[in-house]
Amino acid sequence: MTGLDGVLRAALDERELSYQSPGPGRYLVTLPGEKKLQTNCWLVIGRHALRISAFVCRQPDEHREQLWEYLLQLNARLFGVAFSIDKVGDIYLTGRLPLAAVNAEEIDRLLGSVLSYADEHFNTMLEIGFGSSIRKEWQWRLKRGESLANLQAFASFAERQPEASD
Repeated sequence: MTGLDGVLRAALDERELSYQSPGPGRYLVTLPGEKKLQTNCWLVIGRHALRISAFVCRQPDEHREQLWEYLLQLNARLFGVAFSIDKVGDIYLTGRLPLAAVNAEEIDRLLGSVLSYADEHFNTMLEIGFGSSIRKEWQWRLKRGESLANLQAFASFAERQPEASD
């Protein structure tokens, strides 16, 4: 175990975060959220930097350009990480921290950023990228008298008539 491995483990343990380490310098951390119930986040020690990558949302079914515009505008205000997409269009938060800057406080700051940004913007991303599906599911459950409990965060959105931009 390198010195940075020890720093990472100590920081994660101190914050009582759930994590796995499949090998030296590689940590899969599970961050608990409210809107997005959990965010899985990789911390990988590289040659020159600590890389951070967290899956946020699968590729949108609709309104991709509107969602990309929303995320790019958010990027201008984010600390330590930025929204990005992979080859298939899945959405991640990614960033790098120089190895010389890796300490418990910076790890806490980076993980806090990931948790905050993923959780804070998750429902909006779903409304933009999956709005039709959310509305269909809401109507289907209403017709059949099914529980809407896990869709309550989308109640005003699902009941509102779609606009031309929805």
